[in-house]
Amino acid sequence: MTDIDVDTTVRFQISGRIARPIDEVFEAVVDPGQLSHYFTTGGAKGRLETGATVTWDFADVPGAFPVHVIEVVPNERIVLRWNATDKAEDGSSYETTVTMSFEPLDSERTLVTIAEAGWRATDEARESAFDNCEGWTGMLCCMKAWLEHEINLRDGFYR
Repeated sequence: MTDIDVDTTVRFQISGRIARPIDEVFEAVVDPGQLSHYFTTGGAKGRLETGATVTWDFADVPGAFPVHVIEVVPNERIVLRWNATDKAEDGSSYETTVTMSFEPLDSERTLVTIAEAGWRATDEARESAFDNCEGWTGMLCCMKAWLEHEINLRDGFYR
């Protein structure tokens, strides 16, 4: 990676409550089989474990891409790094950091918070951040529908 002008204020955070115990919610993210049911509709390969590099593929953005797993603390936190969708002026890529936090609200409900940060200080990068915010919001909605009702909201949504 090259030195880039990163705007630390270009970040977002979203949250959602899922009516399932924390261990079920956490497992639905780290297990590629479950993740593929409601989010990575093109498939996920590899369990999210500290130090792993997994691949995610989406029907709406064809082509699997790598996701670097920085940290996994069971039932608490997942930290990922992946390529930003915008490029530097010289065409080089850089990564953003995604942090997923899991908090039990009671024995049957979990608060999931997803934050992403690390974009360059450009209009194109800010647009990428908004796109990702939309994607993570969709992920939380889809996870809720899948875990609470076994409904795949992404099925047929994009194609």
